[in-house]
Amino acid sequence: MRPYLIGIAGPSCSGKSYLSTRLCDELNSSSNPKTSESPKAAILRLDSYYRDLAHLEFHQREHSNFDSPEALDSPLLIEHARRLALGEAIDKPVYDFKTHSRTGLSERVEPGEFIIIEGLFALYWDELRAALSTKVFVDLGEQICLARRIERDTRERGRTRESILRQFHHTVQPMAREYIHPTRHFADVVLTGDDDIGNEVKLVLSHISAVRTR
Repeated sequence: MRPYLIGIAGPSCSGKSYLSTRLCDELNSSSNPKTSESPKAAILRLDSYYRDLAHLEFHQREHSNFDSPEALDSPLLIEHARRLALGEAIDKPVYDFKTHSRTGLSERVEPGEFIIIEGLFALYWDELRAALSTKVFVDLGEQICLARRIERDTRERGRTRESILRQFHHTVQPMAREYIHPTRHFADVVLTGDDDIGNEVKLVLSHISAVRTR
């Protein structure tokens, strides 16, 4: 049986990563940790596929537009998704957000029964969307997303509040309105992003179950 692909899209800091992690945990909960059985579900995060900007001066990297689809290496992403859908393992790149470059390392992703593809543009490209059996969009108000982004980027990515606000208003917000929010139209399941996470996971699982029993 080929893996079942689930796409989770939505604006920055809407709760996509948390949902994908909890959904993955739930899908894997039936696996026996005492055996050598491989996990049933794996996550492929689009953040790994940002283009390598090591050839640019650092100040140029900092002012790049990371919120446009062109910022991602979509050919590699789509090829990796295609191979996973066929049941083949892939080696995804490792991206360093502090330097805006790839580390040169890679991480192995083994295909399981489920593959969760999570990121801003998970529902953007036709070729990627066509491979998804369940398409999820996590919607959340811009001000809540901004507050979450400030907390995350100062803690995890060494950013200043001023640089986060500048980026949000110059690229994050307008690019989300142009490229990300319109993909809500393609979703099978739309979540609010601030509901009880258990309820959100159940809604996604319900759609998966309905698709698989058709």
